[in-house]
Amino acid sequence: MTTRGVLYVHSAPRALCPHVEWAIAGVLGTRVSLDWIRQPAAPGTWRSEFSWQGEAGTASKLASALRGWHLLRFEVTAEPCATAEGERYSCTPELGIFHAVTGIHGDILIPEDRLRAALLRAQKGETDLEADISKLLGKPWDDELEPFRYAGEGAPVRWLHQVV
Repeated sequence: MTTRGVLYVHSAPRALCPHVEWAIAGVLGTRVSLDWIRQPAAPGTWRSEFSWQGEAGTASKLASALRGWHLLRFEVTAEPCATAEGERYSCTPELGIFHAVTGIHGDILIPEDRLRAALLRAQKGETDLEADISKLLGKPWDDELEPFRYAGEGAPVRWLHQVV
């Protein structure tokens, strides 16, 4: 079963750009050439978007292939298909990687056991429930990536978490 998705490279140093392309090509098994534009949110870095199609699980393979580079900010999304839920991966140098399962409308689906664990930690006074739920929803990653998503004048803007 195939799915499709988008890889958003929000910022990468110029020297890293060909390595990103090689990593994507290694996952997809085909040559990849991205169109890079300057990232105004972080001078000296570049951004790109790439739509892909592949087997369910391709988003996790792409995220795994890219997560080791400390100076890279990226997101990978995958649409749900008949055999798998959708996925979203976000990665920043400061926060590391975030993963969420998404439904057919792009909403983050938080598993019951993770919510129960957050409630239990809050009841024990170990954590703040609001902060835990914020992390489960990926808010720290959204906050850090938002200036990079904007991209600059004339570039397409995609709001991955905008509520309509």
